[in-house]
Amino acid sequence: MGDPIAAQELSSLSLNDAVSPTHVPNAEFSDRVPIRSIISRPDGGSGLAGQKARIGGWVKTGRKADKDAFAFLELNDGTSAGNLQVIVEASVYELGELVATGTCVVVDGLLKIPPSGTRQRVELRAEKVIHVGPVDPAKYPLPKTKLTLEFLRDFVHLRSRTNTISAVARIRNALAFATHTFFNKHGFLYVHTPIITTSDCEGAGEMFQVTSLFSEAEKLEKELIQNPPPTEADVEAAKLLVKEKGDIVSQLKAAKASKQEIGAAVVELKKAKDNVSKVEESVYTFGPTFRAENSHTSRHLAEFWMVEPEIAFADLKDDMNCAEAYVKFLCQWLLDNCLEDMKFMADKFDKSCIDRLKMVASTPFVRVSYTEAVEILVEAVNGGKKFENEVKWGIDLASEHERYLTEVKFQKPVIVYNYPKDIKAFYMRLNDDLKTVAAMDVLVPKVGELIGGSQREERLDVIQQRLRDIGLPPEPYEWYLDLRRFGTVKHAGFGLGFERMILFATGLENIRDVIPFPRYPGRADL
Repeated sequence: MGDPIAAQELSSLSLNDAVSPTHVPNAEFSDRVPIRSIISRPDGGSGLAGQKARIGGWVKTGRKADKDAFAFLELNDGTSAGNLQVIVEASVYELGELVATGTCVVVDGLLKIPPSGTRQRVELRAEKVIHVGPVDPAKYPLPKTKLTLEFLRDFVHLRSRTNTISAVARIRNALAFATHTFFNKHGFLYVHTPIITTSDCEGAGEMFQVTSLFSEAEKLEKELIQNPPPTEADVEAAKLLVKEKGDIVSQLKAAKASKQEIGAAVVELKKAKDNVSKVEESVYTFGPTFRAENSHTSRHLAEFWMVEPEIAFADLKDDMNCAEAYVKFLCQWLLDNCLEDMKFMADKFDKSCIDRLKMVASTPFVRVSYTEAVEILVEAVNGGKKFENEVKWGIDLASEHERYLTEVKFQKPVIVYNYPKDIKAFYMRLNDDLKTVAAMDVLVPKVGELIGGSQREERLDVIQQRLRDIGLPPEPYEWYLDLRRFGTVKHAGFGLGFERMILFATGLENIRDVIPFPRYPGRADL
């Protein structure tokens, strides 16, 4: 194929390579050149004209031209929202096999500047076709017509080939990379908390169940059939038990249970070291979370991802400071490292998404107490504003209330703190008024609640009384109480719903479109 684009050339193709999550791979891993490393250059790739490269990707559109003498292929390899135009002559390869949308093609060729008047700054003239993964156009489920996001949910294994879902995947990747970068930068230790647990720390009771019933049912059926004489009723009962296993969902952990495990981790990591800064002894976890609610809303999944830091030697103010800094960091990261994809989302879905990121990244968050927030909402109702949900002190703020505060009243992110104790979990620190707890929610435009957190109750007698007040038996929580008995200390933490952050960033409306394989009631295939 001649001299390919050199590895040292590749190293200069991506801006901010030292920190970018989309750092282009060098030739030591593959002889294929990522399309992004060509077309995302400031000159659009024209400076690479005259160099040879191996390109691989999937055909977005293909057409024959000049009486089938050659074909134009728009190739995309998932590294960028943009395509690279590849020209293949009929003398190089059979064109009919190449032009179908969805075909995978790997070619060696020469980068050239196209004729004037075309959109492309550079194109590839194919010299050799290395690989073709053909597609039957009559059967391929993703034609080049415009497809709705609802339609694509039926093809989650293929939908990442579309411009929208591939852009969401890169944005999600960037936010994950930014998350680890932020907490690593501030000295947090990344810990892995368990998925399987018997704890239901928020009292929701909506827990999945892990069961060995299936294997036991199969064993019973085998024993009954192989050890006669079973009655006909015995055999039918065994068969029914095995059959019913298909109607039982394998079950995992309740939604917020990981808060207890990470609370344990932070306390263990920070015992009796008052002279060490709080940041150096803080931890975070970032992983899947499960909730067994039978919810079909655009904001809920049965399996989703949470980012949950716990800050040692910290109070509620420290917690709010960390949450605000983290959200600002995520927004700025996308602006600095994922602007091409954000421009795509602004063009196709939400014209205000980039401005929203800029606003959040640069604007101090408003902080109001829960009591002040309710007073603002009551004032709005008295002024003629209609809410579907009642507004009074003691309610858990609904999404419409949260969005009113952040989108209408303040038009910026809002942190609401000091919630009524009766609507919050037992582990949140009781305030001196004995009516509220040191809890906080970060509200942002478009989504409403993005983060929920609190200062944890470190006083043994108080947390024991809280358990009694809400009717929880102390025995399952003895290990948690031990953390208060032995070297207790103030600490605080929060949880960010990762998919909600992606919804906020992209402007998409449904949470099922921002996770690769959405799990919700009735959908757990693949």
